[in-house]
Amino acid sequence: MARCNTEKGKRKTVGGKGKNPTRSQKTFRPKKGSPSGSKGVQLKKHIDATLGTGNLREAVKLPIGEDLNEWLAVNSKIFLQWMESLKSKTSSTTSFELLISDVGRKGKKMFLRRCHTVDFFNQVNILYATLTEFCTPSTCPTMTAGPKYEYRWADGVTIKKPLVVSAPQYVEYLMDWIEAQLDNEAIFPQKFGMSWSAISTNFQDVVKTILKRLFRVYAHIYLSHFQKVVSLKEEAHLNTCFKHFVLFTTEFGLIEKVELAPLEEIIESILQR
Repeated sequence: MARCNTEKGKRKTVGGKGKNPTRSQKTFRPKKGSPSGSKGVQLKKHIDATLGTGNLREAVKLPIGEDLNEWLAVNSKIFLQWMESLKSKTSSTTSFELLISDVGRKGKKMFLRRCHTVDFFNQVNILYATLTEFCTPSTCPTMTAGPKYEYRWADGVTIKKPLVVSAPQYVEYLMDWIEAQLDNEAIFPQKFGMSWSAISTNFQDVVKTILKRLFRVYAHIYLSHFQKVVSLKEEAHLNTCFKHFVLFTTEFGLIEKVELAPLEEIIESILQR
């Protein structure tokens, strides 16, 4: 079994090791409001327009003249928020456009807020939340992606030596760690249009690590719980979320190919369409 350990580095504390009784509530990152500055509004309009067409390939492309880091930030937070919205969706709603409009009706301010990264986080968080009844320490004593891949947890600060933990514990650690990164305005600023030279020099490294680790949750869901997803009639939501995730991370080369191996066939199918 291949062991994919989380990299060590300068990371924020993920919190205590004890399991939170309301993890899905705690780790969902609510939007604090609109990003200030006209640039944030412009990027939101661009994403709204492209997503509204249902063309995910166009939606993930960097708009002409825009800063790559700012675009990565916007998209990162989008994926996180989308996950939260899925938690309350009915199984009959499978349209990407309906998902966007429904989030608006529920008063989700700036669905496509500061980062594509944040919204990827919320997407995964809420998709996984629908499976917590079935993904338990007893059913999933280790965080795996099929029989060949095992993931261990380390944040480089409070947990420096990679630990073997259950899948739910891994996801809890991960969501807490991501929240710590998103709360760090030196990495994910509230204001758009500012000089990115003032932002942390390791911004892209942080984004890549966040997305790589979120991929591991997708891999676990697909390879350990997909039949349950089908029984819950949520496969359309899962597939659309993952397609968006794959197109975005592939467009900018944000996840190394070796990390994508567990879902290689699914990814190839997405990219060939």
